[in-house]
Amino acid sequence: MQRSPLGSRTNVIKGAWLLVAAALGLVIWGSTVTWAATPPPQIPHLLKGRENCSICHGPTSTPPLTPSHAGRPASTCTTCHAEASGSAPSAMPSGLVQGTAECLGCHKDDVRVRTDTGQMFSGFIDPQGYASSVHGSRLACTDCHTTISSFPHPNIKIASQRSYTIAHYEACKRCHFTNYTKSLDSIHFQALSSGEQAGPVCTDCHGAHTVKSASEQRAAMGAACGTCHTTIYQDYSNSVHGSALRDENNGDVPTCTTCHGVHSIQKAVSASFRLNSTDLCAGCHSNEELMKKYGISANVTQTYLNDFHGKTTFLVSKENKPAWTEKALCIDCHGIHDIRGANDPESSVVRANLLSTCQKCHPDASENFPAAWLSHYEPSLQKASLVYLVRVYYWILIPGIMGGLMLHILLDLWRMARNR
Repeated sequence: MQRSPLGSRTNVIKGAWLLVAAALGLVIWGSTVTWAATPPPQIPHLLKGRENCSICHGPTSTPPLTPSHAGRPASTCTTCHAEASGSAPSAMPSGLVQGTAECLGCHKDDVRVRTDTGQMFSGFIDPQGYASSVHGSRLACTDCHTTISSFPHPNIKIASQRSYTIAHYEACKRCHFTNYTKSLDSIHFQALSSGEQAGPVCTDCHGAHTVKSASEQRAAMGAACGTCHTTIYQDYSNSVHGSALRDENNGDVPTCTTCHGVHSIQKAVSASFRLNSTDLCAGCHSNEELMKKYGISANVTQTYLNDFHGKTTFLVSKENKPAWTEKALCIDCHGIHDIRGANDPESSVVRANLLSTCQKCHPDASENFPAAWLSHYEPSLQKASLVYLVRVYYWILIPGIMGGLMLHILLDLWRMARNR
């Protein structure tokens, strides 16, 4: 009996469908077996202290959460993921404002921040450094970082780490408005407003997360200036002032801000700054109590003003609009940032170097030229005796002449009255 071709074809189709169904069944069964045989990965650390998993594990974390975990509350994590042994998170310093510890939980590690241009920079914050700063017990992170109050953090458009620093520094003015206002008149702000990104802002000098009291940071503040003014700071460090600050942490010596100011720093090459520089020196060197500690005469300012250099400078300073003066000031003879002790061989006023110092203004000065200068000594019988005797002579002569003249007038008036 001959089979129908139609029946044979039907059987083939049925067989094919059975094979497909069997293959699908094997795939489903195999995937089920594989899923059951591969449990969710364990949590590779202790859960205590890290109960809110979503702080670290979110859509933007590395590696990111799978789509199947989207929307699941953190309380369900341990339903599938078993807790493994590991180290507990390090304890946070005491005294922090509420909410700060949560931020430091991530930022105590070297978290990386990516800019729009692909630049990576560190977001590390030292918990102990912040806790010991002047802000540690007063401010929460969100008091300054007002746009970052949730996690995951919102995306912030920044071109570079420097542009973020410049854009963010005005957070300081909410508490320090007076000093911020002063800084608007400074040469630093002028540079910044002209587009110079190297112009320093608050955090460049004071730091960001380890800010200390200014009274504790005299040496550190000078070093902060040295970040930009490298050569000048090196000269200052080797000077009689800078070495005392560096080696002894001497609180009496002037630092950069003593002479240049703190927040309203002006150009040091202006005529007014040059003319007023003698007052800056006199602020310390006329202080008898301070100078006595170091065996220095407190009469140097007065002797300078009695000198022909000082007298001409004093007359210029009396003008309403002081012009640039070429007369010798303290800084012209003693130096500016590289001032040395009077007995230092490298001092510009030590006898061996004095002629070259004078020749800066008096190029034709001969070797005996410096001998005509009394320095800061008061004339006496022991020092410049001839000058002293001439001065005594005039002290006697001038009062004698004036007294004799007055006596002559009085006697003449008496004679006229008597003759009447």
